Amino acid sequence: MSVDAAVNKALEEIIPGEAPLIETLVRMHTDTQQRSGLDDRTYLLVRLAALVASDASPTSFMVTLAVADDLGVTADEVRGVLIALAPVLGSARALAGAEKALQAIAAARQL
Repeated sequence: MSVDAAVNKALEEIIPGEAPLIETLVRMHTDTQQRSGLDDRTYLLVRLAALVASDASPTSFMVTLAVADDLGVTADEVRGVLIALAPVLGSARALAGAEKALQAIAAARQL
């Protein structure tokens, strides 16, 4: 299964009953990874960096980190992204990203 397909599946599981919203989000993700030319791990780590930079919701983190976990992305790699972002985004944004990532991981484990 492609990363885009896995993201679509995770969206459908996390936000059930929101067909119009999910359909829009699914269309936005269609073939994005393929067009990027990035491998699975790099693509997901870039998505994570974008989520931190944009101060995204914990649900967005959950989708990306669930797929990343399925593909074997490690906690050290996630930590590495946060460390790399800190000088660029500042400590407050990096810590907020770490907190949301931890919330997302905890929520995913409860599913």
